[in-house]
Amino acid sequence: MSSTIQILIADDEDKMRRLVGDFLKREGYAVLEAKDGGQAVDIVDEKGDEISLVVLDVMMPVQDGWSVLRHIKSKHPSLPVIMLTARTEEADEIFGLELGADDYVGKPFSPIVLTARIKSLLRKSAEVGSTLPKTYGALTIDDVGRIVTLNGKRLDLSPKEYELLVYLAANQNIAVSRDQILNAVWGYDYFGDLRTVDTHIKKVRAKLGDWGRIIHTVRSYGYRFELDGQDDNA
Repeated sequence: MSSTIQILIADDEDKMRRLVGDFLKREGYAVLEAKDGGQAVDIVDEKGDEISLVVLDVMMPVQDGWSVLRHIKSKHPSLPVIMLTARTEEADEIFGLELGADDYVGKPFSPIVLTARIKSLLRKSAEVGSTLPKTYGALTIDDVGRIVTLNGKRLDLSPKEYELLVYLAANQNIAVSRDQILNAVWGYDYFGDLRTVDTHIKKVRAKLGDWGRIIHTVRSYGYRFELDGQDDNA
């Protein structure tokens, strides 16, 4: 598992942070720690876009977990948060969920169970993220609706033109050969000429207008989707 997945543990108990942190590190996650609500808010403000999930204690000094939760959800509404609390009243759990908490674990708890719930939330978050439209500057690709927009205007792409653009964008900054493109978009059993790729690239570039330059020619090889820089063949 990639260590680029960062999890913030906010709890005023050093022992609790170490216990949970050790279990998560064994699973390959990177761990950030906050010993109070104020520190948690500072970390979220500084690294919120890099954090994949927050484990948040309710009873903390400086700012309590409810305040931190409100702050997190106002800045990063899709960031999953698991609340930890020694209070087991049903009203507290409902309150936390209404504020946007994604899960609720009462103390004492099993670190193994908590880790399993963290994994489950991360999977759900990844599934949701994979269905969201992807943005490349002024270009947006909605893979659910198979819609491409440029500066808010929908582009009229054929099915193969759409699949070609999606494949290139998914391999952003990577040079892909004509053979790779042909196999990925047309299939391994396609017996057409490699010039089919060049023809469709030309059509996609034309429909992108000035933005057609994001599809770079890699001489004697293939193409590369890149937002910056100049065409290798220019």
